Amino acid sequence: MRLPLLPTLALITGFGCSSLSALSPVAPRAKIAFTGATVIDPGSGKVTEDAVLVIDGERIVAVGPRASTALPAGARVIEAKGRWILPGYIDTHVHFFQSGGLYTRPDAIDLNKARPYAEETALIRKRLPDAFERYLRSGVTSVVDIGGPFWNFDMRQAARENPRAPRVAAAGPLISSVARPQLDLGDPPIVKISSADEAQALVSRLAEKKPDYVKIWYVVDGEGAVERFRPIVRATIQASHALKIRVAVHATELEAARTAVEEGADLLVHSVTDKEVDDAFVKLVREKGVILTPSLVVFERYARTFAQKLALTREELAWGDPYVIGSLFDLAHLSADIVPERIRTATANPNYVETRANLPQRTALKNLKKLQDAGVVIAAGTDAGNIGTIHGPAIFREFALMKEAGLTPMQILADATANGAKAFSSTPEMGVIQAGKLADLVVLRSNPLADIAHASDIETVVKDGVLYAAATLAPDTATDLVQRQLNAYNAHDLEAFVACYAPDAKLYGYPETLMSTGHADIRARYGPRFAAGSTLHARVVNRMAMSNVVIDHERVTGLDGGKTLEAIAIYEVRDGLIQAVRFKRAEP
Repeated sequence: MRLPLLPTLALITGFGCSSLSALSPVAPRAKIAFTGATVIDPGSGKVTEDAVLVIDGERIVAVGPRASTALPAGARVIEAKGRWILPGYIDTHVHFFQSGGLYTRPDAIDLNKARPYAEETALIRKRLPDAFERYLRSGVTSVVDIGGPFWNFDMRQAARENPRAPRVAAAGPLISSVARPQLDLGDPPIVKISSADEAQALVSRLAEKKPDYVKIWYVVDGEGAVERFRPIVRATIQASHALKIRVAVHATELEAARTAVEEGADLLVHSVTDKEVDDAFVKLVREKGVILTPSLVVFERYARTFAQKLALTREELAWGDPYVIGSLFDLAHLSADIVPERIRTATANPNYVETRANLPQRTALKNLKKLQDAGVVIAAGTDAGNIGTIHGPAIFREFALMKEAGLTPMQILADATANGAKAFSSTPEMGVIQAGKLADLVVLRSNPLADIAHASDIETVVKDGVLYAAATLAPDTATDLVQRQLNAYNAHDLEAFVACYAPDAKLYGYPETLMSTGHADIRARYGPRFAAGSTLHARVVNRMAMSNVVIDHERVTGLDGGKTLEAIAIYEVRDGLIQAVRFKRAEP
C-alpha cells in the first residue's frame, strides 16, 4: 500500500527533489517566537489554535494562546498561521550498523559474491552522517539504536557531536539465543550466550560504555527454546537492573514475549506475530509498565524485497538514501550463482509475500490495536536498517500501518512523540511541548489530525532550538538526483519519477530530437510503461559525472517481447531538478 498523495505534492513543496521553505535556518541559541500556528501536544491531547510558542536557546520557554501569551523582547517573530507545530518524531527501533539495503544482512541472504559484507560495513560507517541527516529531514529528532557492535557507542558519540543528527540512545551487542556468525567481523552485533555467567559478563562489559539499553534477542528456535533460554533472560535483566540499565527484548512469539515481561523487561521491540495476544498478556504488560514498540513495517520489507515486489512510499523514494534504495532492485538481476537457491525457490512461490509478510503483519496489527486500547504504552519504531526498511522516512510507512490497525492520528502522534520519549529515556526532556522541555519540533504545512499522511508534509525541523528548512537537509547532488529518478523508474512510481524533473524539462533523442516537454508529456510517455504488472527495469552499467552533468550507460529489461535495450543517457541538472535528458540508443 502506498501513502496517499499529499495535497501539496503538486506544488513541489516537499516530495520533489528540490523545494523551498518559508522558514529559513537561524543561528543556534536564538530567541524565536512562532505566532499563529496550531500547536499540537499529542501526549496531553492538547491542541492550541492561534498559538504563541517561544524558544530561547535549546528550550521551549512559553506556549499558549496568542491572546494571553506575551512575546519576549528581542525575539525573532515568525508568523506561522496555517501551520501545525508538534514535537519532533522519535523512532524507537533502529540499527545504524545496517544500511537498509540488499547487502546489509548476510545471515538473511548471503550476497558476499556481489558485495562483500566487510565492504558494506565500511560504507555504512562512512555514510553515517548522511543517515543521521535523513532522520532530521523526516522530522525524526530522536532515535533509539537498539543493538549493534561495540562501535555503536562511537556512533552515538558522533551523533552527539553533529548538529544535523538526531539524538541517539544506543545499545551494544545483542545477547542472543542463536548465533549469527555471518555478521562477525571482529566486533559482532549479535553474541550467542549459553549461560547466565556469560550473560552477566557481557552486561559488565557493556556497562563500561554506559549503554541506554541492554538488548536481548529472544529467538525461539526449536522445541522448548523459550524455557531453555529463560535463565539467561533472567540473569541479563537482573544484572542490568542492578546497574540501573534498562533492558529491551526482541520477542515476536507470544510465549517468549510473556516470559520476557515476567522476568522484568522494560521494552519489547516487536509486536507478537505468531498468534493474537490473550487478555492475561495484555494485563501483564500494562501492569508491569512495559513499553511496546510494534515495528510493523519491517515485516513486509524483507519479503517484498526478496520477491521483488517492493512498494516503497513516496517519502522513501524522495528522502531515503538513493543508493541504498537502488540496491533493493538488484535481486532479480543478479546471476543465479550469486542468489542463494533457498531465496530463488521461496520467492518463486506466488504466496510468498502473503505467508511471510501479510499474515504476520495482520496479526501484529490486531495485537497493536488491542494493546493500545488497553492502555499499554506504545512507542512508534521501524527497525530501520534491516533490508528494505529505510533510515529516516520509514517512519511514515509505520504511521500508515498504525492507522491500518485502527489507531487515530492523535494516538499515532502520541506514540511517536511523548511515548517515544519514554522509550528514549526514563527521564525524557523531549516529546512534549511544554515550557522547560527541549525545543525539538516539526512544523507542518497541513493538519496531521485530519489525516496522518500529512505528518510527512514537513516545512521546518527544529532540533535543539535550531531551525532547519526541511529542503536544506540531506540535499541531493546531481548524481543523487539521477539515481533517485532511476529508483522511481524501477519502482514504477510515476509521480515520484516526474517530481525529479523541472516543470519544463525536455527529453531528447540524441542529439536534439525533442521527444517530450514538461510534466504532462513525461506522464503521458511513461505512464503506460509503469502500468500494473510492468517488469520494466533499468540498471546502470557505468556512470560518470562532471559538475551538473551525469552520464549513465543504462541497460533496460522488461520491454515488450523480452527485449533488452542499451542506451546512454545524458542528464543535465540545475536548481535541484533534471532540466534535460538526451538518450542515445545502441546501434542494432
